[in-house]
Formats: sequence, structure tokens, C-alpha cells
Amino acid sequence: QVQLVESGGGLVQTGGSLRLSCVASASGTTLIANTMAWYRQAPGNQREFVARITRSRSTAYADSVKGRFTITRDNGKNTVYLQMNSLKPGDTAVYLCNADLSVTQRLQNNWGQGNQVTVSS
Repeated sequence: QVQLVESGGGLVQTGGSLRLSCVASASGTTLIANTMAWYRQAPGNQREFVARITRSRSTAYADSVKGRFTITRDNGKNTVYLQMNSLKPGDTAVYLCNADLSVTQRLQNNWGQGNQVTVSS
């Protein structure tokens, strides 16, 4: 079974920082994480792209987070991180990990369960 397990969310004040992690794992099979990304969804809003990173570490960011958020990864651990600095109340959302995975040479796309980030004013 393939899983994306996220951690690191929580409550922080405006201007604070949080670091999210997402680990891709599969029991009893070979897994390679290709492009990994973060999305977020605030109540009443559509899911929106935040950042992505390829296996070769090419990155892209939404304009709203450029200069404040940094996405990195550890290929050996199939893990992606999102360092969030200078957080604003508008960053409050459920943050979801997404990954393009090669599972026993079969390609699939998976989502994590979501992790709440709340920024208080």
C-alpha cells in the first residue's frame, strides 16, 4: 500500500515559521518519488498550488509564497519538505502533499491526508 504521510503543521503567530514534511512509502514494493509538490486549501476555497520540486531539484512556486517558502527534498528518503517563513493569516489552510510515484515501475499520483496550518493575527 502506497502512502504519503505528512507532519509538521500547527498554530503559529503572524511572522512565524513552520516546516512541513511528507514521506512517501510503500510496503513490500519498490517506490521512487518523482515530482513532489505541496498544495493548500482554505475553507470555501479551491485547492491551490503552492510549490513543487522535481527529482533533480528544479523548483517552482506560487507567486503568493515566493521569497517566503522553500521546498526541498531528500531523494534517499522519498521525503519532501516545505519551510514556511514570514507566515501570514492568508496562509491558513490545509496543506496537502502530492507526488508522482513510480511503484514497481508503474506510474501513479498520490495525495497525502492533509495537515492543518493556522496563522493567527
